Amino acid sequence: MNIEPAVPTAKNPPAQFAGDVWLDPIAAPHESDQTMVVATVRFAPEARTAWHSHAHGQYIRVTQGVGRFGTRDGKIVEVHPGQTLYTPPGEEHWHAAAPGCYMEHIAMLQQAEDPAATTTWAEHITDADYNGR
Repeated sequence: MNIEPAVPTAKNPPAQFAGDVWLDPIAAPHESDQTMVVATVRFAPEARTAWHSHAHGQYIRVTQGVGRFGTRDGKIVEVHPGQTLYTPPGEEHWHAAAPGCYMEHIAMLQQAEDPAATTTWAEHITDADYNGR
């Protein structure tokens, strides 16, 4: 057993995030047969991801604030602290903080065989996407 070394908080890149979004890694693979990745992600009010999907799906546990999650069919789900959202493999979606509040969640997913293929990024969401129009 060992305590993992501290990793500095990183601001997520503007190519994939709009607004201020920070990431704190919790767990990453150590061995070749391990695939679990876990991180705490913090969003400023109305900050959001671009459209994306995950090769093996993703679990998100909201820990603070209100999360807003959208799919290509225009559906928006608001998720509150203590709730966990599951997104199936390959489903394009986005995550955001609801208007007027910060949001923090724990993201949990498995890396793809090629770690670069774990998340597939697409275009930024529009204000209409964010507002469900």
